[in-house]
Amino acid sequence: MTEDSRAICFVVMGFGKKTDFESGRTIDLDATYEAIIEPAATKHNLRCIRADEITHSGIIDTPMYEMLLRSNLVIADISTGNVNAVYELGVRHALRPNCTIIMKEREGRLYFDLNHVNTFEYDHLGEDIGAREAQRATRDLGILIEEVMASGRTDSPVYTYLPRLMQPRLSEEEFSDLVDETEAAQERLSELMQRGEAAMKASDPEGAVEAFQAAAHLKGPDPFIIQQLGLATYKMKKPSPLEALIAGLRIMDQLSPDASNDPETLGITGAIRKRLWHLTGDRAQLDAAIRYYGRGFEVRRDYYNGENLALCYEFRQVLHADPDEALYDRLSARKVRTVLFDTLSLLIETPSFDDRSDRRWVLATLANCAYALGKEHEGDQFEGRFIAEQPALWEIETYEESKAHVRGACPLDAPLADIPSPGEL
Repeated sequence: MTEDSRAICFVVMGFGKKTDFESGRTIDLDATYEAIIEPAATKHNLRCIRADEITHSGIIDTPMYEMLLRSNLVIADISTGNVNAVYELGVRHALRPNCTIIMKEREGRLYFDLNHVNTFEYDHLGEDIGAREAQRATRDLGILIEEVMASGRTDSPVYTYLPRLMQPRLSEEEFSDLVDETEAAQERLSELMQRGEAAMKASDPEGAVEAFQAAAHLKGPDPFIIQQLGLATYKMKKPSPLEALIAGLRIMDQLSPDASNDPETLGITGAIRKRLWHLTGDRAQLDAAIRYYGRGFEVRRDYYNGENLALCYEFRQVLHADPDEALYDRLSARKVRTVLFDTLSLLIETPSFDDRSDRRWVLATLANCAYALGKEHEGDQFEGRFIAEQPALWEIETYEESKAHVRGACPLDAPLADIPSPGEL
């Protein structure tokens, strides 16, 4: 096997989709790595190794310290205030005076005392990165990489304020093997996640469960993997729909949804509770679904939680014996849809809307909100734009089910429609 002699770019960042609770937005850190960091580093002949693939179970141990000390370049993405990433950045600043780049998503806040440090910024559109922004950020990050590595300029605050500090040294022993092992783990985890996501898109939840379980075994208790595993498990409907829902709920309980403000955790848990109500008729399950969807909607006004919150209010309004309670749920559903309609109407007018991968679902939600609010003409227009996106057959069927519920064409015992969560897009 030929030894890879390229310089090492060690990337410190989180994994999967994470919520930035300062802005309430979900950031796909895998998209950041795959669309910006890796191509920029590879273009400059760097061997890109992702810090998150060193499986140290949350403990910073010898392999992590070695990578932080010995890597030719470290890129630390501190978007969403990832505490591990910020801590590892601090270790790097203490170990090396230069060749460290900090980056974050533009709308996120800098955490701790980092406002005085130059930071590379990029934009997320919804939960992904548009093609034009990925090209721009990759190009500009590449220029920065070249400049940082060529100049040798001190970029560590530690060595800036303690200029006589001596940098520690270590021998080359076993470092090459560590890099090889880390790169192999990175490739294996990436392959498992891609296989799971592809299986979900192909309506093969069993295949997705197998892939996500293997990823969880390799990576450990990562929230993003747990979310995807919970989603795939309940959609598998085996050994029975009820048992699959209960199994999915147990998986999601690992993320403490009752205390969580993560919109994805709340959305998936809400979907499970809604389906449990549908199968069992247990009113407590519907009430729980409303609580989860409601909190997820309040966190960031996202259309997935909002649309399903409105549907659940409408399901519950007919169950009330008290007409005032029924009126409250009906008006609550209308208020949620009004907020969604106004918010998404502004969103589709932004210059970056066409770059969003979820634009078809934004349009589908706008259509259903318009119909629910009596805006028939606008509903027809948004529906036409949704169809023009050439959605898959299952996507059209999902939209039509939601539309039927909105218009009151479906009885309450009909299959429950559910806009795909961000994890399914």
